[in-house]
Formats: sequence, structure tokens, C-alpha cells
Amino acid sequence: MCVAMVVYFVLLGRAGVILISSGRTAAIGLGVAIFLLPVIGLWAMIATLRAGFAHQRLARLAREQGMELDVSALPRRPSGRIERDAADELFDCVRAEVEEHPDDWLRWYRLARAYDYAGDRGRARETMKKAVAMQEERTR
Repeated sequence: MCVAMVVYFVLLGRAGVILISSGRTAAIGLGVAIFLLPVIGLWAMIATLRAGFAHQRLARLAREQGMELDVSALPRRPSGRIERDAADELFDCVRAEVEEHPDDWLRWYRLARAYDYAGDRGRARETMKKAVAMQEERTR
């Protein structure tokens, strides 16, 4: 996927050069704007990859410590997602862990996973960022 995006960025850059070299004011403006798209896209791709690697590192560390959330016994919908009531119950248990150990990055990681299972992706991302920052601070 990343290779496809890089190819797309190159093609966009080529289109930007063609527009700028036309010499027309509107085309130059569009060409400059097209150059900005690959820069923003590249930044987003790198940020996503860095976050993904950090999340994988935390998952590995949690698994090594035997602290990964076990959701294998929770009831699931036909789609494979965990049923809402079970996900909410899991979330409540993990939230209580965080309240007891607010300085433990591992508890925040587990909370991020619980948010994800409960379907709250926004809070899951924010909580995972906090867990990554706490774990990185601890290793410094």
C-alpha cells in the first residue's frame, strides 16, 4: 500500500510540474496545490506507520507479560465483533484497573484495547497515544 501511495505521489508531482510549466496563473496555482498533496500524504503515511509500529511494540510487551486482554470467551455477533454488553463489561473492568494503577502504561494499553472492542475508536486512539508516551518515558 505504501509503494502504491509513493507511485501516486510521483504521478501527482509530475502533474504539478506540467501545470506549473504551462505558465498560466491558474495552472501555476493548481500545480503548487498539487505539490502540497504528496507532502501531506507522505506525512500522514509516515505518522500512521510510526504509530502502528509503536502499537505493535506495546502489544508484544503486553503479551510477553501475560497482560494482553483475552477476549476469546466473549460472545460475538455473526459479524465477529464482540457483543456490545460484553464489550462494555470488559471496558468497565479495565477502566477500574486504570483507576487503581494510573501510572502504569500497560493498564492504559489495555484500556485502549477495551475502547476499541467497545467500538469507540477515537478514544482508543487517544488512549493508545497516552500508553505509548508513558511506555517511552519509562524506558528513557
